[in-house]
Amino acid sequence: MKRSKPLNSKLSQLFSPQNAIAFSILCFCSVIGWWLTTQSQINWSQPDRMVSMIQQQGIWGVMLYIGFLIVAIVIGPIPSTPVTVAAGAIWGPVTAGLYAAIGVSLGSLTAYFIGRTLGKSTVRALLGKVIYLSNHRGELYLGWLVFIMHLIPVMPYDLMSYGAGMSGLSLPIYASAAFLGIVPCAFFLTFMGSSFTIGLPFALTFIGLFLLMLLLLPWGIKRYNWLGLRDIIRIESQRSP
Repeated sequence: MKRSKPLNSKLSQLFSPQNAIAFSILCFCSVIGWWLTTQSQINWSQPDRMVSMIQQQGIWGVMLYIGFLIVAIVIGPIPSTPVTVAAGAIWGPVTAGLYAAIGVSLGSLTAYFIGRTLGKSTVRALLGKVIYLSNHRGELYLGWLVFIMHLIPVMPYDLMSYGAGMSGLSLPIYASAAFLGIVPCAFFLTFMGSSFTIGLPFALTFIGLFLLMLLLLPWGIKRYNWLGLRDIIRIESQRSP
């Protein structure tokens, strides 16, 4: 009888309302992601057509677009970046950037919640790998890392979000750091999409600088361990049976 208490405690934790909510959200996003990638017949090489169809739905189209970005962050393989760029050409950089910032932020928070609640086994089953973020330098340093990795997305948002949740990084620090990094990145992508209407040479300069940063940062981390990131970030792929 004495052993039943720890067992009951584990069972109550496993079937807690928070776990049920996280699992339900994950299942819903997985079903939508499966439909988008296998059944929707969307031509991902022409994302402007998809955004045009969404725009015609008015306010419901905006909700669909934000929902699409949430699912894309939670599930991962869905190509959200080309769609965000196309949105900038159709809605304009400011409006599209606002929608993108909201959708990506909500998606990142959702992935953080799932990672924190359901843990590494679920994340590994979903993505095939997990990311470990060490907080031995403190939560503020880890918050700065989350900000940089969202500002310059050399690593997928889903991995960073799940990793931050599993590391136990506090919600206020994660939410503020992620949002502050997502906003300029989202507006940059929508700015790229509208570049043909607001001045191509000026836009290409910024695009070139951004791509240069995307190349330099991983190189610096690998060769010189910039910001000590190799001591903080570790990615573990799914083990072979």
